[in-house]
Amino acid sequence: MALLAVDWVAAFHVGFFEHADQAIYMQFGNLGAHPRVGSLAGRLVSKFDPDPYVYLVVVVVAVALVRGRPWLALAAAAIVLGANVTTELLKHAVASPRPGWLFPGGVSPLPPDSWPSGHSTAAMSLVLAAVLVSPGRLRPAVAALGAALAIGVGYSVLAVGMHYPSDVLGGYLVAATWGLGTVAALLGAGRWRQASGQASRERVSIWAALGAPGGVMLAALLLCAALLISHPEVITSYARAHEAFVIGAAGIAALGLAVSTGMLLSVRR
Repeated sequence: MALLAVDWVAAFHVGFFEHADQAIYMQFGNLGAHPRVGSLAGRLVSKFDPDPYVYLVVVVVAVALVRGRPWLALAAAAIVLGANVTTELLKHAVASPRPGWLFPGGVSPLPPDSWPSGHSTAAMSLVLAAVLVSPGRLRPAVAALGAALAIGVGYSVLAVGMHYPSDVLGGYLVAATWGLGTVAALLGAGRWRQASGQASRERVSIWAALGAPGGVMLAALLLCAALLISHPEVITSYARAHEAFVIGAAGIAALGLAVSTGMLLSVRR
């Protein structure tokens, strides 16, 4: 919640971050102008529109019920519903025109109620709910794949011009607040053991838990290294010309992976 407040203050009241927000947005938009990138981003974002999203949530809740964990099904539903309703309320509560420092005429192309991102909230809350209801041994993989999905949605809403980076970070943080708060409520109510059944059999060591998310990070680093080695001049010149894009992409990825991994570690007990 503290990070969410910091994100809001920076996005609406700190000129340096407002400039950075818009610079990152514009450079993602330039990438999204490529037909293939824009098409792929649009298709990914559409999966988190209300109609298809409902079915994804039903699948996650059904997993908990099939596993005989009704409290986890209720908790998963609470995460998704609470996070998405909170985002919609925040959109209207803090809606304010944002100056378009870098745009023609000084007018922002986004509506006043763009913070936080609804699609980013939907993606991350679904991921956290999926981590919660998954069997212990599968949670690391679910957290890793889920983080990649949520990050992909965050990149996509920027590429299609729907949100600023701060909107994406805000969406992640709303979902994180509900995800971690729900786990805390389960623990505080003494329901965790009842909800998770024979928890000791599902417990995973911290190293095993961090293995899958760490593998995602390592794979990303190896991919970057391979691209750098194969096309050093092209990659370095692009990075220098698009520093805002690189910084923004790294920040979104870091927070997305941190939130998913944090949820994973919170349900180890």
